[in-house]
Parts: sequence; C-alpha cells; structure tokens
Amino acid sequence: MKTTTYDAQITAAVFDGTGAIFALGDGSVRFEGGEFSAAHDGAILCAVVHPSGDGVVTGGDDGRLIWHRRGEAGVLATARGQWIDAVGASAESGLIAFSAGKTLTVIDAKDAGFRRDFVHERTVSGVAFEPKGRRIATSTYGGAALWFARIAEQKPTFLKWAGSHTAVTFSPDGAFVVTAMQDAQLHGWRLKDQKNLRMGGYPSKVRAMSFLSNGQLLATSGAQGAVLWPFVGSNGPMGREATEIGFDEGSLVNLVASRPKHGLLAAGLNDGRVWLADPAGQGLNFLKAEKGAPITALAMSADATRVAWADEDGNAGVATI
Repeated sequence: MKTTTYDAQITAAVFDGTGAIFALGDGSVRFEGGEFSAAHDGAILCAVVHPSGDGVVTGGDDGRLIWHRRGEAGVLATARGQWIDAVGASAESGLIAFSAGKTLTVIDAKDAGFRRDFVHERTVSGVAFEPKGRRIATSTYGGAALWFARIAEQKPTFLKWAGSHTAVTFSPDGAFVVTAMQDAQLHGWRLKDQKNLRMGGYPSKVRAMSFLSNGQLLATSGAQGAVLWPFVGSNGPMGREATEIGFDEGSLVNLVASRPKHGLLAAGLNDGRVWLADPAGQGLNFLKAEKGAPITALAMSADATRVAWADEDGNAGVATI
C-alpha cells in the first residue's frame, strides 16, 4: 500500500478513470500521481467524480464549483455568498448538481449555458441523482424533495418525514430513496406509493451510505460494525432486520464505501483502521491494521479493485485489493 501525508485534513476521496484523488481542507486537490491543484480560496467541503470520468468536481466554502484535472482546473459555477455543501454528478445524463443554502443548482457538463436553480424552504444538506440521471433527490428539514433535473418551472414531489435529514441516496434500481437523519437513524420511501421505511437502532449518526451486491444490500456507518439493510424484492427492507458485519465493541465505523455492481465493502473506523469484507463470505481483511487518527475519507474504485482512505491527521493511502 502506498501512503502519503499532507499538510491539511482530507475532506473527500474519489477515484476517476486514472486513479485516486484527495480533496483537502486547505482548498487543494492532490492526485495519486503527484499532480496538484489549488484553485479554491478556502476549504473543500464536497467532491464527486466528473461525469466524463476525468478528474474531480469540488465545492468549497468560497462558493465556487471547480473541475480539477491533472494539469488544469476551471470554475464551472458559483454560488454567490454561499458555501457549496453537497455535490452530485451523473455519467448517464452528463449533469452536475450542487447545493448552496436553500438552493439546488443543476448544470450540464457539455453545455456551459445550461443552469437550473431550484429553491427549497429549508437548507439543502444532500444531493443524489437517480440511476438514469434524470431526477435529483435532495435531503432537507422535513424530508426529501424530488426534482426533474432539466425542467425549469416545477413543484417538487416532497417525501415527508419529520426531522432533519442530512444525506440522501437512490437505490440502484431507482425504486427507493433513503436519507440519513440527524437523530441517528435512516428513513426511506418506496417511490411507487411513497410508503415509509423506518430504519433505526443506530448508536451514532450515520455519515455514509453505500449500495453493493447489485443493489441488494445498503451498507451504512454509524455502529460498531457496518450495518447492512436488505433491498431484495419490491418491499426492500420493509419488515426485515438489518445485519452487522465487522462488529467491534471498542470502535465505531465512520465511513463505508462500495460499488453497486460488486460485492465488496470497505469500512473506515474511528480508531484509524480500514477493513475490507465480502458480506457473502467470512472474516475481515484489514487494509490498514494499525490504529491512529479517525478515518475522514474513503472511496472504492469503479472496478472494486482499489480502496483509498485518509485520516484526520492528513495521512492518506491507496490499497490494491
């Protein structure tokens, strides 16, 4: 495994078509090959792979959305006077969406003139594209909003559930929307009838959600092991119990990373360790066995052969599975 130490805390890790990329709290982006971009004037708060698969799109507390590639960086959009808190991208539709305050903004990677701004009643905390990239879900206070990405004037479909929703994701088949909540639980909706899914029992707040095994499992952080919810059949996890793998009483899973079409799951712990597991198999494979600062960023490559991690002290590593 290759490790590097940076001067600032790493806020996000992603893989593009070439390798691992780390976004830092000092506003810089570091590529696995050693390339460097420092286009932000302030901290990077969120990051996602560009729809083309080349480079990373980052949002910062300077209100700028920037596309970084090896050797160049350019501003894609700005949010005047607002932090950009969340960003999503769709390779299928070529669209990028980001949130700043109460506004969701959608731009087109191939059309600089395209922009849609969708205003919410409360602050937007999370953004996710449906698998085909035509609709976007946002998490906010009181539930999740569903928007058609390209339509200018519209009223969203609002999926209601009391409380503060902090992150959002679509199931890979597009049938369910799931949010993480401030009060240490998940909430989900089956879209065809807006039936509610209550998914609780967590000892701490869920910071990461990731589908794997062809969408049949949703893995989450927030417990002493990685929590796995079954999404088999049209009812998803309704009336079914979650399972937990990698349980360790002395630690907490901070982050999880996986790929929808693959069966492997990576977990980053609050004691600095990183493990890999196949829920269908037995045992854990520790990619980073030594303890240290809490893991703050975790990513798995598109082909599920590599894992990138970073901790609170600025240490980063890339492991080949």
